Formats: sequence, structure tokens, C-alpha cells
Amino acid sequence: MESQQIFSGLRPNSSIPIGKNAFSLKFSLFPHFSSHPTYQPQNLQLQSVAFHPIKIEHKVYCNSSRNTIFCSRNGTSEPKEEGFEVREQITVRRKKLAVFVSGGGSNFRSIHEASLKGSIHGDIVVLVTNKTDCGGAEYARNHGIPVILFPKNKDESDGLSPSDLVNTLRRFEVDFILLAGYLKLIPVELIRAYQRSIFNIHPSLLPAFGGKGYYGMKVHKAVIASGARFSGPTIHFVDENYDTGHILAQRVVPVLANDTAEDLAARVLREEHQLYVEVVKALCEERVVWREDGVPLIRSKENPNDFS
Repeated sequence: MESQQIFSGLRPNSSIPIGKNAFSLKFSLFPHFSSHPTYQPQNLQLQSVAFHPIKIEHKVYCNSSRNTIFCSRNGTSEPKEEGFEVREQITVRRKKLAVFVSGGGSNFRSIHEASLKGSIHGDIVVLVTNKTDCGGAEYARNHGIPVILFPKNKDESDGLSPSDLVNTLRRFEVDFILLAGYLKLIPVELIRAYQRSIFNIHPSLLPAFGGKGYYGMKVHKAVIASGARFSGPTIHFVDENYDTGHILAQRVVPVLANDTAEDLAARVLREEHQLYVEVVKALCEERVVWREDGVPLIRSKENPNDFS
């Protein structure tokens, strides 16, 4: 991962400088900074995806490398382009990911390939599926990724119950759960155990064309039949219902006048592969923040004062 400045300029007065101007924000950040000795209570209150509050006092400058992301504190001056002194260091560990699939798992493959290339600061440690013979499960086995059956099928005796699934994922020390074409409703036990840590990708611009029964080609047929001029993938947090969690990211594609459902599906899928990798990258680098009104945003890596 190229070394880049990903976090800079936080001050005790709750302002984030942009050029010569400043404005005040209240955002949620990540739990891993909360126990660090450089941070003392101030007015800028931040929280993580896991919802642990922290407060920041000193300026912090962060850079990333292939295996770690590290931050240095310098209370008197801006860091130089190269070789500035690292007075204190905070390491952001690589995240452990679980992916859930029911089919071919093309998004799963895209995320795994990005992880192997070092584009994502995390690793897929387990695959969960309701179909052990699906393409995604076969890909996982071929790449040494453990495969878990959930939910338990009548014809197979090795499937897990919801509580067993939670315990198994905890043994794998999973940080985030990524649904990638998984067609079963996620059990309440898992949602409660991994609050704000489960994500799904849906092939329409939610909240349109979402909910129970809207999946795969059915979504694209419905979009075309409605006369909608635009569609695209949505990545959202998972709650106890289908496709109703907070929206984290979307990508827009046109719906052309002569499109078939297959044409639109291919166009949306290309964007899915890119968007999911970008979102997982942000998750693993701890760049997802929560606006004061409860809306999740992604902080730009290149410019920490920009959010999307």
C-alpha cells in the first residue's frame, strides 16, 4: 500500500482546517485510538463503527504501508515530506473478514484478489455459504479458505445453528462480515453480535427495488420495467430486514433505452466489483465515520477533510 497521508490536522478546538479556513464537525471514528496515551478528553467527540467514543487532543499525522498503518504525534510543527521524526506510533492491524455467498461469488473473488495484491488492509479468513457446491465455495476451497455451511440443510449434517455460527466467527476473530450474493436472511443473533459490522451489496440504488424477493435478475427486470433512467449498486449496513440498513456507498450507471436485464446486470456488476473493494479498503483502514445524525460516511484517503 503506497505511503500516503490519511489523517491530519485535528485540533482540540473541534475544527478541522481546510486550507486557511476551518469548520466544526462532529463525527464518529474508530475504537483503536481510544486507549492511546496521547489522547485526553476534549470537545471533539468521535466514535467508531463499533461505537466506542474517543476524544482527540494533539495533532496526528498518519501514513500507510503494505502491512501497517501508522501515526505520529508532533505537537509543534507540520511533518516534513520525508523523514520526519515519529515520536509515537499507533498500528492499525490488518482486519479479518468473513464473506457470505450463495452463488458464483464474483464480488468475493474481487475482494480476495485485492487482498492478495495488498490493495486491502485485511484478509478473508472464512467463507460462509448455504450451498457448499456453489462456485464461491469451490473458489474458497481452491484457495485454502475454510468453508462453513449456514444455515443447516436437511440433507447435510454439518451445518451450523445461529449461535454456533456466532461462536465460530468469533474463533476466527472476524472483524467484518461481507455479504456477496448471500440469499438467506441474517439471523438476529449474528446482527447483535456484530453490530454495525455486517455489510451487503445490492444491485440497485436502494431504497428503490429492494426488499424480500428483489435479488439477481429480478432486480434488473424490475428496474427496466419501471422506466427508471438510472440504476447501480448499493452497499449498506445489514439490519434485521432485507435491504433496509444505512446506506454506505452507491455507484450510478445509466439504464439505456434498448437494455435487456442481462445488459443492465453486466453494467451494474462491473461497478459492484470496484465499489465493494473500495468500501472494504475504507473499512480496513478505519475510514468509515458516522455523522451526528447517524448517517455513515467514508473519509477520503487522499484528503482527510473530504467525505463521501
